[in-house]
Amino acid sequence: MDVGGRRQRRIWRTVGWCGGIVVAASVIYTVLQLRRGGLGPSDTAGLWGLPVGLAALLVSVLALRKPEEGNTAVLAREWAATLAAQIAAGEGRVHHQLLGDDTKSIDLRFTLRPAAGRTASAPPAGRLLPGSALSTGLLLPASLAVGVPDVAEYWRTSRPRRLVITGPAGSGKTVTALVLILALIKDRAESDPVPVRISLVEWDTTTELDALLTERLVHAYGWTRERAAILVGHGLVLPVLDGLDEMDPMLDDGTPDPDAPRARAVLNRLDHYQLQGEPGPVVLTCRTAHLDALAARGSLRDAARVDLAPVPPADAVAYLGDRAADPARWRPLTDRLTANPTGTLAALLSTPWRLCLTATVYHRSGNPGELTTHTTEQALDDHLLARFIPAATTLHPRTYTTEQVHRWLHHLTGALAPTPVTTAPGPAEAGTDLVLHELWPLAGRTRVRVIDATLTAGTVLLTLPLAWTTPESAVAAAVIGLLAVTTARGTATAHPTPPLHLKLSMTAAPGRALAVGLRGGLAVGLMGALAGALVGALVGALRGTLIGGLKTGSAIGLVLGLMSGLAEGLAGMTRWQFPEEARPWGLLRGDLVFQATLGLVLGLVYAEVAESEFGWTFVLALGPAGLTVALAGAAARRYAVFLLCSGGRLPFRLVVFMDWACEAGLLRYAGPAYQFRHRELQHWLTLHPDPVDPPPGP
Repeated sequence: MDVGGRRQRRIWRTVGWCGGIVVAASVIYTVLQLRRGGLGPSDTAGLWGLPVGLAALLVSVLALRKPEEGNTAVLAREWAATLAAQIAAGEGRVHHQLLGDDTKSIDLRFTLRPAAGRTASAPPAGRLLPGSALSTGLLLPASLAVGVPDVAEYWRTSRPRRLVITGPAGSGKTVTALVLILALIKDRAESDPVPVRISLVEWDTTTELDALLTERLVHAYGWTRERAAILVGHGLVLPVLDGLDEMDPMLDDGTPDPDAPRARAVLNRLDHYQLQGEPGPVVLTCRTAHLDALAARGSLRDAARVDLAPVPPADAVAYLGDRAADPARWRPLTDRLTANPTGTLAALLSTPWRLCLTATVYHRSGNPGELTTHTTEQALDDHLLARFIPAATTLHPRTYTTEQVHRWLHHLTGALAPTPVTTAPGPAEAGTDLVLHELWPLAGRTRVRVIDATLTAGTVLLTLPLAWTTPESAVAAAVIGLLAVTTARGTATAHPTPPLHLKLSMTAAPGRALAVGLRGGLAVGLMGALAGALVGALVGALRGTLIGGLKTGSAIGLVLGLMSGLAEGLAGMTRWQFPEEARPWGLLRGDLVFQATLGLVLGLVYAEVAESEFGWTFVLALGPAGLTVALAGAAARRYAVFLLCSGGRLPFRLVVFMDWACEAGLLRYAGPAYQFRHRELQHWLTLHPDPVDPPPGP
C-alpha cells in the first residue's frame, strides 16, 4: 500500500479544511468589525480584502495540486473495492426481486454457439450455478457432462473475455448477467474490474463507451465525475450491457430489423473497444432472434456467444414444487409436465419468467391446472399477466386495491413511451427507467410549469405585507416584487436543475471546483448589487441601496461560490467514508438538504450584512422571500408540484407506492431509478389501461 500517498492526501485534506476555517473566521471577523462602525472607506475596503485575499490564496494553492499518476492507480484500486461493495448490495437486491422475492433459483444451462469470423475461445457449455455435473437438460457427450463450469468460471476461462448471452424472451438473460456480476464480485481480486450493469436503451450511441460508463457511475452510484473517469480509465469497470434487442423497434411484420441502427452502432463501438491493446472485456445480452438478424450483417467480433437452454420439465416441476405451499393443488399441472415433457405446455413453461409468474399467481389460491388449456404463448401470457397484479396485491397486502395498482402502473408507463432519438439514426424503443424528478411531464408539461411558477411567485409575495413594517418600505416591496418575478421565471423552465448534493470530503482536485464556484458566485453578487442600485434609483435611495447591495452581494457571492464548490450535481454524494448506491428517493432528499443549507447560510450572511444597513425589520421582511428563492432551484419542488397536478392518476405518496411495488415484485430498483419487473409486464400494462379478466375465486 502507498503509505506516502496516504500521508500526502491527509496533508492536503488538512490544508483544505484549515484553510476553509481560516477564511470563514476572517469573514466573521470582518462582519463584526463592520457592525461596530466608525470606519472609513479605506478601512472597510481593507477589511473585505482580508477574507477575499485568503479565499483566493486557498483556491490557488489547492488548484495547484495535481494527482500523481502512481498515487492515482493506488487510489483507483481502493475506489474499485468501494464500487464493488455498492454493486453487490444493489444488484443483489435486484436479483432477489427477479427470483420472485425468493431464494430458489433455477440452474440454467447454456451452450457455446459457433459463429463465422473471429470468435473467443470458450468451453462448449456451462451452467448458471456452481456444480459438479449436469443432471438434466443439455444433451452432451458423457465426457462433457462432468465438471461443466458455472457462469463465473466460464467467463474466466474465455479468451478474450467477451461474452454475449442470448435467449428468447423471459429465458433468464438478465438473471444470468446478475449471477455473473455477483459471482465475480464475490471472488474479486484487487486488480479485477468491477462489473457494472447498464440498460442499453439509455445509451446515446454517439457517445463513447467510456463516457457511458462514467455517467453510469456518476448518476447511479453517486461518484464524482473525476473519480468515475479515473476508474474507467484504469480499466477497473467491466461493462455489462443489458438489452441490445430493446434499442430499436421491430419491423412492420413484427420481425427484428437486421439494419437496426442503434443496435448496429453499439456493435460497431464494441468492435473497436480496446483495453491495453486487446479487445476490451464486455458482457452483452440480447434476444436470440434479434442477434440472429444482426449477425446476418456481422456480429460482435472476438466474443463467445452462448444460448440459454429451455428449462427442462423435470427442473420446472422441481421449481414449482419447491415454491408451492400445498403441492396437491399443483398436481394436475406437474403431472401433465411429467407425463408429456415434449408437449406444448412443457415448451410454454420452459422459461424462468413464466415459471416465476406461475408460482406467484397460484401461490395461495386458484387452480394451476387451468394452464393446461392454453396452447399459445400469447394466450398463456395474457392469462398470467391478468392475474399477476391481483396475486401480488394479495401476497403483499396494503391499503391499495387491485384496480388502483393497475391504473397507477399503467399511468407510469406513459413516462416510458417511445420518443424520437435526435442524436442517433432511427427511432428508439420504449424506455425503462422511472426517475422521480423526471416524471413531471406525465401531469402535462405546460400545466406543471405554469402552476410551479405561480406557486413559487405567490409564496414570495406572501411576505409583501411585511415590507410596509420597515423604514425602507418602498425598497423592501420593490425587492420582494423583483424576487417574485425572477424566481417565477426561473421555476418555469422546461429543464429544471438536476438534484444537487453536498460533498463533505475533498476530491482529488477541489481547487478547480471552488475556483469556478467563487467566480460564478461573485458574479451573482455583483449582479445583486447592481439590481439593488436599480431599485434604489427608482425609489430615490440610490446611495444607500448601492452600498447595501455591494456589501450584501459580495458576502452572498462568496457564500454562493463556496457552496457551488461543494456541489457537483448528482456526483456530489461523496460522504465521509464512501458513496452509497444512489436510491430513487435519496436524490430528492439530498437536493432538499443542499437547497435548505444554501438558504440557511445565505439567510445568516444576509442578516448580518443587511441588518447594519437597513435594520432588523427589513431583514425579517425579506428573510422568508430569500429562503423561497433558495428553494426555487430544488428538483424536489418540481416533483411536489407534479404530484399536486397528478390528481387521482397517481398516489400522492408515490415513493411509498413504488417501494411497495418493488417489494411486491411489480417494479425493481435500478440505481437512482425504478424499472418494471420485466419488459413483458411493462408492454402488457401499456396496452391495458384497466384491469382485465378478473381471476375467479379459488
